[in-house]
Amino acid sequence: MTTVSPGPTSELLTVDTLSTDSVVRVVCAGEVDCSTAPALRRALDDAFAAGPRAVTVDLEAVTFLDSAGLSVLAVAHRTADQTGTRLRVLVATRAVTRALQVTGLWELLGVEQVHPGAGAA
Repeated sequence: MTTVSPGPTSELLTVDTLSTDSVVRVVCAGEVDCSTAPALRRALDDAFAAGPRAVTVDLEAVTFLDSAGLSVLAVAHRTADQTGTRLRVLVATRAVTRALQVTGLWELLGVEQVHPGAGAA
């Protein structure tokens, strides 16, 4: 069963949540910065609260990621570790890739590089 929960939408960021059985996918598009990171944080908190076996954070359509967004991803990693949930982070843009690499989160999160529009499962 798949459920789609349209998340917060702003001019800068949209966050949608898709659930299939015990897997949750949080799909973001736009910019993740200090004004929009709380929406991503709420979506991830809700995703983990559902007790899934896996959470995928799809940042394929994210064009900007600052320290607030990086912090949200670090918290998601800690939550996944504490709950025994598999966390996947998918990226496609150089801006997001570079921010994750420079901070060392690329390795910590085990980020997966995808091709734009590939719709990685």
